[in-house]
Amino acid sequence: MSTTIDVAESSHNNVSKGKATIVGTPKRPGGWKKGVSIMDFIVRLGALASTIGAIATMANADQSLPFFNQFVQFEASYDSFSAFQFFVITLALVSGYLVLSLPISIVAIVRPHAVGPRIFLIILDTIFLTLATSSAAAAASIVYLEHNGEQDPNWLAICNQYGTFCMQTSEAVISSFLTVVSFIIMIIINTLALGKH
Repeated sequence: MSTTIDVAESSHNNVSKGKATIVGTPKRPGGWKKGVSIMDFIVRLGALASTIGAIATMANADQSLPFFNQFVQFEASYDSFSAFQFFVITLALVSGYLVLSLPISIVAIVRPHAVGPRIFLIILDTIFLTLATSSAAAAASIVYLEHNGEQDPNWLAICNQYGTFCMQTSEAVISSFLTVVSFIIMIIINTLALGKH
């Protein structure tokens, strides 16, 4: 990229008019799209961390209470609830996808103007957003029943007795909703990067 500027000499000299060439620096490849790709990678790492945290917290949610003596106990654990089992299995799939999507996100950083990796990430992010949302919502409904119960079918709230278990499951659900928000941010980031050329 160069620009030519005519330079006129002073009238005192008999030298004819000359030309000077200014060489401009080329635009840096990638520009703002590279920054967007880096942001996507960072959010993707955050989503992976919150997903693994949710899985670990839910899988370790367990509390036993003695009934008459130490030999007869009531136990509450995540595998006692099918919604919590669904939560752990689904988020394990989501975390596996997030690990496998990191190299694709790196490709988007190296080649910020490439459309293919972004479309691929948008499609798969949308699919796994659906999985993460459904598992978080299913677990949230059980956590709500743990805390408040339901009067019509006489389901009692158990959090007065199983406080540690309820706290762990609540933390896992909150962490899973952070994963959902991260997926939404990643989809918006990649869609905006596709929309502007």
